[in-house]
Amino acid sequence: MREGLVQLQARDTGRPTPQLPPSPGRDEYWPLFAGGSWSPSDHVAAVTDPDTGDLVGQVAMAGHAEAEAALAAAVRTMEGPRWPAGERAAVLDGAAERIGDAGETFARLIAAEGIKTIREARKEVARAAHTLRLSAAAALGPAEAAPPADDRPGTAGWRGFVHRQPVGVVLAITPYNDPLNLVAHKVGPALAAGNAVVVKPHERTPLSALLLARALSDAGLPPGRLSVLPGDATIASSMIADPRVRFVSFTGGRTVGARVHRTAGLKRTLMELGGICPTILMEDTDLDLAVPALVDGAFGAAGQNCLHVQRILVHRSLYAEARERLIEATTLVRGGPKSREDSEMGPLIDAAALQRVSGLVNNAHDHGAIVLAGGDTDGPRYLPTLLENLPDSADLSHEEVFGPVVGLEAFDTASQAIEMANRSGGGIQAGVFTRNLEVAETLAAALDFGGVVIGGTSDRRSDALPFGGTGNAGHGREGVGYAAAAMAELKTVLMVPTGP
Repeated sequence: MREGLVQLQARDTGRPTPQLPPSPGRDEYWPLFAGGSWSPSDHVAAVTDPDTGDLVGQVAMAGHAEAEAALAAAVRTMEGPRWPAGERAAVLDGAAERIGDAGETFARLIAAEGIKTIREARKEVARAAHTLRLSAAAALGPAEAAPPADDRPGTAGWRGFVHRQPVGVVLAITPYNDPLNLVAHKVGPALAAGNAVVVKPHERTPLSALLLARALSDAGLPPGRLSVLPGDATIASSMIADPRVRFVSFTGGRTVGARVHRTAGLKRTLMELGGICPTILMEDTDLDLAVPALVDGAFGAAGQNCLHVQRILVHRSLYAEARERLIEATTLVRGGPKSREDSEMGPLIDAAALQRVSGLVNNAHDHGAIVLAGGDTDGPRYLPTLLENLPDSADLSHEEVFGPVVGLEAFDTASQAIEMANRSGGGIQAGVFTRNLEVAETLAAALDFGGVVIGGTSDRRSDALPFGGTGNAGHGREGVGYAAAAMAELKTVLMVPTGP
């Protein structure tokens, strides 16, 4: 492990600096990272393990003064010399290397402050390092191609060039469910495009983002290029509205997303707002392959995932067998302490989330849904839950559950499956199991989702490909290269002909 990841350097805090990996219950102080400096603040919040309630650490919370310092540093940086692409790539590659070297430290921190088991956390660490490597490659990507400028008599003989320039100061607002990789998916592309970025991580899981800042700083990130400001919604709103912020990248729920959109006004935004993700099982589905994938997609991260399999649509010829297998597989999912190697599912993030999921399932049952497995709480967990006969009148038919709950439905034809899947009015991804290429192409074209996974569930993503939703599921596309392009301005240069 590299020494730079073992200890955060807090400047003049008067408190011990945090030793990593953190142990629950230790009174560790985490300063915020503003404009390249580790700084204390007047306000401190406790970060607790949602599984046990134990203290993970104490974190400095940003107020208006800290937000102002971060934005001012970002603006000064953007007004300074251009940051060469080769240096950007070197920093991003270096940070990826440091994350790999300290992988277990990162994984234990993700598991301690969030909802993932240690095995899930290790996978997130590996993906975050990969995301930063993709970002390094994006920094060195090819120049923007320009069509011929002499397309009309008035520009005959002229030459045209198209340049990508940084958009400026990027504000990134991130959720709790992937506290490292989803931060990397915003910070990496923003830095690759040459911007300065201010991160407002979720208040329940800010420590992973701070440790990412440590890795980037140790890799040579210039001061002012990054700030990580744990804080509340008030700080986020003030920065969204600030005219110095030129781009807002937000991942979260639709209600908050609508407020972000209103506050941002005419600013450019990239928003991933979730939704209900279905997976369709056609009559030729291999259940030996599909059932384990469905269980993983429905109950991984305790369902707190924007690609969570919330609906399983099964061809009627397979329904009875699929139902039996899914009931058995659901009851075998092992909950338990996140640090235990054999635990397969962790807790919900807090009591409010537990109450919300429980309320949605109870409402569905009251409207006639049948609970085939689960349907109850177990301490901070909601049991893996499988429902059928979910009526359209139930709230769960229209709301993203963000918990370990999935509904089972039968269909008779491909067109019926398409109609059922598209009822949500747009979404991020859908999954399809079929071995028939013609059917696969028909479904891929007709499903109203930003992505369609053939041969897998909705819960599968390539970090390099464009990622986002249709309709109310968001706008714009992440995916490292696509996000980096969105966080840049295109400048056209038209040059007068010279010479004979």
